[in-house]
Amino acid sequence: MKSLYLRIVLTTFAIMVISSLLAFFASNLYYQVVLKPYNDKKNTRIALDVVQGFHGQHGEVSLDSYLKGIAGLSYQMYLVDERGKATSYGKPFRKTELAPGIVDSVQKGQVYHGMAHYPFGLFVTGFFENELQNSIGVPVEYGGSRYALFIRPDVENQFGEMRIFLAILLILTLGFSFLLVAASTRMIVRPVTTLTEATKKIAEGNYRIELYTSRQDEIGNLARHFSMMANSLERLEAMRQEFVSNVSHEIQSPLASIQGFSQTLRTESLPEEEREQYLSIIENESRRLSSLSKQLLMLASLDKEETALDQTEFDVAAQIREVLRMLEWNWRDKELAIKTDLPPTRIRADAKLLHQVWTNLLNNAIKFTEPGGTITVTIDDFGEGGIEVKVRDTGVGIPGEDLPHIFERFYKADKSRSRKGKESGSGLGLSVVKKVVDLHGGTISVESEPGAGTGIRVWLPGK
Repeated sequence: MKSLYLRIVLTTFAIMVISSLLAFFASNLYYQVVLKPYNDKKNTRIALDVVQGFHGQHGEVSLDSYLKGIAGLSYQMYLVDERGKATSYGKPFRKTELAPGIVDSVQKGQVYHGMAHYPFGLFVTGFFENELQNSIGVPVEYGGSRYALFIRPDVENQFGEMRIFLAILLILTLGFSFLLVAASTRMIVRPVTTLTEATKKIAEGNYRIELYTSRQDEIGNLARHFSMMANSLERLEAMRQEFVSNVSHEIQSPLASIQGFSQTLRTESLPEEEREQYLSIIENESRRLSSLSKQLLMLASLDKEETALDQTEFDVAAQIREVLRMLEWNWRDKELAIKTDLPPTRIRADAKLLHQVWTNLLNNAIKFTEPGGTITVTIDDFGEGGIEVKVRDTGVGIPGEDLPHIFERFYKADKSRSRKGKESGSGLGLSVVKKVVDLHGGTISVESEPGAGTGIRVWLPGK
C-alpha cells in the first residue's frame, strides 16, 4: 500500500512533467500562430537587404566572396544557379529538398516564404529546424545570370549557448523542484503520521496525547481540534467511570437499606412504631430507585436521533403551577416561600418533556434552598420572540468552577453543593433539562453565587 508521502511526491512529479509538456505545446502553438509570421517577415527583410547590399557593391566583389562574408555573420545560405548547381555557405542545411518549381520561381523574381509555410508539428518547433524548406528564397543577378539564394539565420551558432543555458535551467529547475517537493511533502505528512499514531493511542484508551499545535494552518487547526477531542474523550471517560461508580452507589445504597430493613421486619417482637418507620424507609428508597431508573430511561430515549417531539399547544403557566402543586409537600416541609408571576402563556411544545424540565428545576431549587428560603418562578412572554421562564432560589449556590459543567452528563453536582442524605442525586437531572431544551430549539443559562442562590433562565421559541 502506497504511503501518503509517496502519493504526494509521485502526484507532484507527474504534475510537473505534464505541466512541462503542456507548456511546450502551448509555446509551440504560440510560435506557429504569432511568432512564425513575424519571423518570416523579419528574415525576408534580412534576405532582401543581403541582396541589395551585394548589388550596391557595383561589381567590386564577387558573389562568392560576398556570400562567404555574410555567412560568417552566422547565416546559412544555399545558392542555386540556372543549371541547378548548388553551393552552400556557412553551416550546411540538414535537408536540402525543395518542392519542384520553387527554385525556378525564385530565379524568375519570386520570393520564397518557406518559414511562413513550414508544416506544423506538436513536437517540432519550426524555429529550430535546419532545413532548406524552412528558409527565405530571394532572386540574385550576377554576371548576366540569375540565381536563387536561400537564407536563414544559423540558430545553433547564434543561440547555442542560450539553448544550453535554457536546457540546464530547465533540468535544474525540475531537479530542485522535485527535491524541494520531496522535503516539503515530508514536512506536511509528518503531522498526519503523528495524528495517525495518536488515533491508535486513543483507540487503545490512552487519551494523554501531546501534539504540536502552534502551526497557524489547516494542519495546526486539525492538531488543535484533535487535542480538544482527546481531552473531551478523556473527560467523558472519567465522567463515565464516575457515573458508573455513582450509579452503582446510588443503586447499592437503597438496595442495602431495603434488604436490611426487610430482614428486620421479620422479627416478630418488633414494635409497631418501628415497623412503620422501617416500611417508610423501604418506600422512600424504592422511590429513589424508581427516580434514578426513570432519569436513565429518559436520557436513553432523548439520545436517539429519531426522537420526535409530540408538540401540542398548551398553557405553560398552568403546567408550572401543576408542578408546584405536585411538589407542594416538599417545599412546605422546608417552610419555603414560593413567589410566582405566571400569566397565561400559550406555547407549542412537547408537554410531557417540558413537564419533566420544570419538575427537575423546581426539585433542585427545593433541595438546595435552606429552610425558610424563597423560590421565585416567573414567565415573560415575548410573542413571536418566544418565552422566558426564570427559576430563582436563595439556596447554597454553585461555585464558579462548577458552573461550566453542571449540564454535563454524568456530572456529580452534589459534590459542589454539599448534598447530604436524602438530598443526594445522580447528577442526571440538569442533563435531561438541557437535552429537552435543545430539542425544542431553546437555550438555558445559569447565574449563581455561593451562599446567595441560583437563577436559571429557559428561553423557548414562540409558537
